[in-house]
Amino acid sequence: MHAPIELADIVADVFARIRSRAPRVHCITNSVAQQYTANMLLAAGAVPSMTLSSDEIGAFVTGADALLVNLGTFDAERKSAIGVALSAAAAHGVPWLLDPVFIERSPERAQFARDVVGRGPAVVRLNGAEFAALTGPELAVDAPARFARDHGTIVALTGATDVVADGKRRTEIGNGHALMSRVTAMGCAGSALVCAALAVEADAYLATIAALAAFGVAGEVAAQTAQGPGSFAFAIIDALYNLDRAEIRARLKAS
Repeated sequence: MHAPIELADIVADVFARIRSRAPRVHCITNSVAQQYTANMLLAAGAVPSMTLSSDEIGAFVTGADALLVNLGTFDAERKSAIGVALSAAAAHGVPWLLDPVFIERSPERAQFARDVVGRGPAVVRLNGAEFAALTGPELAVDAPARFARDHGTIVALTGATDVVADGKRRTEIGNGHALMSRVTAMGCAGSALVCAALAVEADAYLATIAALAAFGVAGEVAAQTAQGPGSFAFAIIDALYNLDRAEIRARLKAS
């Protein structure tokens, strides 16, 4: 089902603002994802920063427009950096996203994610296995909405169809391509794009929809010329860079 023109235009408008404002997104992310995430943000028109030093990360976050907290590399340096970064974000009103990568594989990581949720992320972006580890094994249809309502956040549950819920509103996004799951750091980069959208759109629900939708559309465009995961990894960066309103209108599938 194709989305109405109005929703496609919201997506396009958010990305136009990213390009015109060049927001800075500070990223605490997986060590294997840093370069790819930075390149994806640059292609979208945002400016990445990546320092993890506890001596300076507070200043970096204070001056940023959004913050990504990704648990893909769960080491002592990043745990320390997250604490400092979240304090700075809270003090200066910087919106942030939690991406609790692989929490289903580590009880310590899962508990850390539960604690961090209590510090007020604007968005929690995760897959079904991660969501079950965060909330419990029963994944009812209304579980994302209930979690969003209970924690005052947006849940972006990603998969073959992405679900975005805020407790009152719910949108399903059907864009994307199977090759997106064959490139390391793709999900991390997608979360960073949501942060870029949060930096320019006050409604975190719409910002999340816009970023995930544009990301999925770019994946579909990239797949048209890619020969496999390697060429796809570069093609989606180019597709995001060249993404325009007409392509979003033609391809967006959301309800």
